[in-house]
Amino acid sequence: MNEPIVIVGAGLGGIRLAENLRNGGYEGELVLIGEEPHAPYDRPPLSKAVLTGDHTTTDLKRPEYYTDSRIDLRTGTRVTAVDPASHTVTVDHDGVVDQVSYGTLVLATGLVARRFPGADDVRGVHVIRTIDDALALRADAATATKAAVVGAGFIGCEVAASLRALDIPVTVVEPAQTPLAVAVGATIGEMITRLHREADVDLRTGTGVDELAVADGAVTGIVLSDGTTIDADLVVVGIGGYPDLGYLDGSGIPMAPRESGGGIACNGVGLAVDDVYALGDAANWTDVHGDHNRVEHWNHVVDQAAIVAAQLLGHPIAHQAVPYFWSDQYGLKIQMLGAPHSDDDVHVVDDDGRRFLAYYSRDGILTGVVGAGRVGKLMKTRPHLLTPTPIAALLDA
Repeated sequence: MNEPIVIVGAGLGGIRLAENLRNGGYEGELVLIGEEPHAPYDRPPLSKAVLTGDHTTTDLKRPEYYTDSRIDLRTGTRVTAVDPASHTVTVDHDGVVDQVSYGTLVLATGLVARRFPGADDVRGVHVIRTIDDALALRADAATATKAAVVGAGFIGCEVAASLRALDIPVTVVEPAQTPLAVAVGATIGEMITRLHREADVDLRTGTGVDELAVADGAVTGIVLSDGTTIDADLVVVGIGGYPDLGYLDGSGIPMAPRESGGGIACNGVGLAVDDVYALGDAANWTDVHGDHNRVEHWNHVVDQAAIVAAQLLGHPIAHQAVPYFWSDQYGLKIQMLGAPHSDDDVHVVDDDGRRFLAYYSRDGILTGVVGAGRVGKLMKTRPHLLTPTPIAALLDA
């Protein structure tokens, strides 16, 4: 196979796919298109090491890699349309519009951060999705006196921990009853709560943010749904992201239903329509049960890149990966293996008041494991998630 492969999205998924293709022997033309002006970089450090100043860049490859590997990297280039019938994508680079032909197209465009309504032009209000977002936030944090974080998901919790490491007073506001409630449920959410409260975070759960308090174009605080105003000259909005797929309008490329997470509808190896694949945060693959799932985890993107590369190289591989996610907060690595639901049964098997390990089960079968500061113990459970494992067997071990 030597026809041009065009990859839209120069993030983790895009560069891992390109790397796998070259390592697997693909010798044809390989084009990697990214809207940001930067070469591919790693996003997890943005809310941690980049924000705290430990790193200023998280490039995934050395600059010479792209030339050495004959990867045509086109940064600062926005894809505005895709035409599967003519096998072309329309691109815009600094106002110059062009078309790029492909033999195979892979869409790996990721997510766009959700912003607080009406906050686009308010100074001191930030999201954190790109390296530029992180550097702008870090610059404002250098002079901030009080910070507020809207949303206690993984990003919100990581940003709160990083701001506390910078000795900035932080208030976190979350509509659910605990941080990470959707991901890990209330029991583990309470354990995450104590980490933040031990770090003197003012955690306000069970309430939302109605509006921002603004003076002279700059944020001065947030107004909660109960009418309380929290003073803050730095506000970070961590309320998730969404696939920005307007460039696919009229292409005929199918979208998954909203109830399954939306995104680009694919089969079990990432194929959306003939010669068009999708992977990463914006891709919604069919699982072994025939259900669509869109997953926003780092390791999931890496696994999908390997699977798509193997398909394109003509030697398909089986997908045996266990879903995995991690988050660094307050010197602890919080990890999740498997795909637990927030309403699964929770079995706390290790808890010293800070570090912990817990199993999740549904109908008596292990569905996931979550731990903080228990890296070795957690990773040893991975084989039990590759096959149905009765929870009783683990609890009695």
